[in-house]
Amino acid sequence: MTDCIFCKIAAGEIPAQKVYEDEQVVAFKDLSPKAPVHVLIVPKKHVQSVAHFQAEDKELAAHIFVDVVPKLAADLGVAEGGFRIVLNTGDDGGQTVHHLHVHLLGGRKMTWPPG
Repeated sequence: MTDCIFCKIAAGEIPAQKVYEDEQVVAFKDLSPKAPVHVLIVPKKHVQSVAHFQAEDKELAAHIFVDVVPKLAADLGVAEGGFRIVLNTGDDGGQTVHHLHVHLLGGRKMTWPPG
């Protein structure tokens, strides 16, 4: 998707404060953080939302949640105290960029309900 901001960030066409990158994902600081630690984990492959994952995306999904989230939580110092991951899906779910992205938030006590 040529007009997708997250595709452009993943491709290195738009700068971002990256905290992690590998062959499948990039993670960077959110421009409008809602917690002391707030990063977005974005697959380099354009997937519109979690509702748009296909069978061939199983390894990507596992990589995000089994490999990347725990590593980043540890690296960013929030693994022990706890953190929140958020996936907004669709307009009613609060998704403003229609490219799958996982919010990893931490560094403070989270409240419920979130919004």
